[in-house]
Amino acid sequence: MHEDLIPIRQAVLARNPGEAEFHQAVDEVFESLGPVVARHPGILESAVLERICEPERQIIFRVPWTDDQGRVHINRGFRVEFNSALGPYKGGLRFHPSVYLGIVKFLGFEQIFKNALTGMPIGGGKGGSDFDPSGRSDAEVMRFCQSFMTELYRHIGEYTDVPAGDIGVGGREIGYLFGQYKRITNRYESGVLTGKGLSWGGSLVRPEATGFGTVMFAQEMLRTRGQSFDGQTVLVSGSGNVAIHAIGRAQKLGATVVTASDSSGYVVDPDGIELDLLREVKEVERGRISEYAERRGGRARFIAKGSVWEVPGTVALPCATQNELDGSHAKKLLDHGVIAVAEGANMPTTAEATRLFQDAGVLFGPGKAANAGGVATSALEMQQNASRDSWTFEYTEERLARIMTSIHDDCAATAEEYGMPGNYVAGANITGLMKVAEAMMAQGLI
Repeated sequence: MHEDLIPIRQAVLARNPGEAEFHQAVDEVFESLGPVVARHPGILESAVLERICEPERQIIFRVPWTDDQGRVHINRGFRVEFNSALGPYKGGLRFHPSVYLGIVKFLGFEQIFKNALTGMPIGGGKGGSDFDPSGRSDAEVMRFCQSFMTELYRHIGEYTDVPAGDIGVGGREIGYLFGQYKRITNRYESGVLTGKGLSWGGSLVRPEATGFGTVMFAQEMLRTRGQSFDGQTVLVSGSGNVAIHAIGRAQKLGATVVTASDSSGYVVDPDGIELDLLREVKEVERGRISEYAERRGGRARFIAKGSVWEVPGTVALPCATQNELDGSHAKKLLDHGVIAVAEGANMPTTAEATRLFQDAGVLFGPGKAANAGGVATSALEMQQNASRDSWTFEYTEERLARIMTSIHDDCAATAEEYGMPGNYVAGANITGLMKVAEAMMAQGLI
């Protein structure tokens, strides 16, 4: 890390104690910025880095709700509005027991750079709750979402802050949240949330966008070495929305995807994941991944312990959660001959694993670039809402493909410009920072 950045980093860590994931996200960015500081001293003089690490607003609130037996539960809600230099705050809501302020800040900090990379006019934010929707009835989820929105509504708006979904927040949750927002405000403000249903302001391709975009980015990385997904053995972690659509896109490009996982374990299907069955088990029935193996007729194995990264494969797409792929997993993947890794989740690869991949010459696409397709298509949804329009699947998918190709090319060109060819982590961090920094300096000390 550049010596001028060390005291700034130390101040950030001291100001935000105990927030390990946020510290990790800051470190990853700062370790890329040595050449930037040397070439653009104005970034230090204007305190852009100190300001970009301090959210513009942090909101924490109580969320009371009752279960189907009438018992009262209290959860904690969060919304961190991190940076609005490029546009209204934009970022998802995560409902998961692991959510605390440090998780939300790490996600919001990553979102600043991710959103800048899309080229769309959106700032960075994130939110959520430590509520766990798994195993809850639709009525319980509805009551929680209505209570959550009863506080959140006063902080969001299509020109202010536009949430979307994340882990634990899918179409069901977005529907309940939007309904309560509409009820409280007496406004049909379609652009206040993205990830909506198609019949009430949603966009085609939005459900597929993060998974599709991750594979699109990986495909562009592979092309730089004269390769493609065709014939690759692909490992995917997770079995939620991102993983399912990444599996489908990779299969369409000729890959054999052999794994999927959830918190209970993972499955190995040597013939390739049967996508319709996986969707039925996970999206329709909200079941466990073991049920996929049971219904696959003996062609798939369920492993309750271990990791998908122990399975031989040539391309890895971590699509589950943060820090799921560590140094020991990276070594195993390298032993098996992995050639490319693209992050479908947010920061699923630890710093040690990232270094191992880069040192070995593996193509590595960081989440802020590789999974930016989701938020990019959310911005396209906002465009359609603003114009009271609805685009075809083909047109929206084409827009997404152009954005993902542009993100890849920008990251690659920036890495080359700053003397780090092939380093997509540095390319993404520097490209995103420079876009945001320029706007922040132009808008004065705010």
